[in-house]
Amino acid sequence: MRLLRMALLATALTPIAAFAAATPTRAKSAPHLSGKGQLGFLASQGNSQGKSANAALNLSYVSGPWKHSLSLVALYGQSLGVVSAERWTAMWQSNRKISADAYAFGSLRYEHDLFNGFQYQGSAAAGLGYTVIHTKSTTLSTQVGAGYTESRPERLTDIALTNPPRTFIERTPLATERYAIGTLGVDYDQTLTSTTTLSDKLLVNAGSVNTLVTNNLALDVKVSTRLAMSIGYDIQDNTNPAPGITHLDSTETVNLVYAF
Repeated sequence: MRLLRMALLATALTPIAAFAAATPTRAKSAPHLSGKGQLGFLASQGNSQGKSANAALNLSYVSGPWKHSLSLVALYGQSLGVVSAERWTAMWQSNRKISADAYAFGSLRYEHDLFNGFQYQGSAAAGLGYTVIHTKSTTLSTQVGAGYTESRPERLTDIALTNPPRTFIERTPLATERYAIGTLGVDYDQTLTSTTTLSDKLLVNAGSVNTLVTNNLALDVKVSTRLAMSIGYDIQDNTNPAPGITHLDSTETVNLVYAF
C-alpha cells in the first residue's frame, strides 16, 4: 500500500511536466534502450571470515521527448555467519524535454536497509532540470523539485550472547513519519581518456524531520567494448536516524560492469 500511495502521488506530481507538452522538439531518433549491470563479490577465510556482494542494474529508455530511467541496487554482507549489511534500493525517474537543455521530471525512490535505523524510506518528487554542460567529454546536469516522503524509523538493540559469541539485533519499529521534502540532484560524467570515465551522482532529499543525502562516485576503466572494471565510493547520510544509529554510511566497491 505504501508503494501504491507513492506511485499515485508521483503520477499526480508528474503533470508538472505537462506545461512543456505543447511545444516539445520532436526527436528524430528511434526509441532506444540502453543500460549496464555490475556485480562485485568478496570472501575471506582464516583469521577473519566474511563475505560481501553488491549488484546494480541501470536501464534507460529514450523515446521522443521522453527519457525513463530505472536503477536497482543491492548490497549484502555477512561476517562470522551473521548478516552485517543488507540494503535494497529502487529508483525510477521520467524526464520530458522542454528544450534542448531543460526538462521536467517525476521520480520515485524506495529503500529497505536493515542497519540504517529505518525500516523503509520512500519518496516521490517532481520538478525541473537543466543540462549545464553537454560536450563530447563532459556532461553536467542539475535538477530541483519538491515532493513527499514516508519512512518508518526503528530502534536497533544489540543482544550479546556468550555461547556462542555472536550478536543478534532486536528491532523495535517506531512511529511512521510523513512530510514534505525539497529535492536536489546533480549528475556529472567526465571522459578522462578513451577507456576511462569518472562519474558522480548526488541526491539530496531535505525535509523538516530528516534530510537524506546520497553520493555515488565511480571510476570506470574499459577492458573491452562492453566490459569495464569500476571502483566506487558511495556515501549515505541520514541527518536524523533512530537513537543510537550512526547517521553516515560509506561503501567502497570494485565491480565488473557490462554495458548494453
